[in-house]
Amino acid sequence: MDIVFRASITFAALYLLLRLLGKREIGQLTPFELVVIVVMGDLVQQGVTHNDFSLTGSILAIATFAFWALVMSWATYLSPRLEKLLDGQPQVIIRDGELIEANLRRDRITRGEVEAEMRLAGIARMKDVAWAILETQGKISFIRKDDGDVNQKEDDAAA
Repeated sequence: MDIVFRASITFAALYLLLRLLGKREIGQLTPFELVVIVVMGDLVQQGVTHNDFSLTGSILAIATFAFWALVMSWATYLSPRLEKLLDGQPQVIIRDGELIEANLRRDRITRGEVEAEMRLAGIARMKDVAWAILETQGKISFIRKDDGDVNQKEDDAAA
């Protein structure tokens, strides 16, 4: 039972730590961040199994992590309130072609990172973006301004 207890505590600590690291996709991690995550995996193993190198100890640790992952998955599925708490909420980072600096700072995203994601989405200019939303899994969704919206704003300005 000692392994189950240590695995449960380690799971909670690891979850909190990864939440503190912020919303980033694996492809957006710097090489150093990737190394830190790999090293954490080894440190977790040492803390969970201690000196127990048996197959039973290993299976118990894996099963405990899988159990808590399943519990969290079901909890976020069943409760919108828990989903917001555990998974976070999407953040608007561009509105009407303007960066929202406070939200960028909050999620530690630079203008350069947003511009790189825009280029990958085939968007050349920030003023062409109606909305950019940092999703809970770390992806940035872009919604382009409609040509009709742009023309209507130009018509409104001319009137």
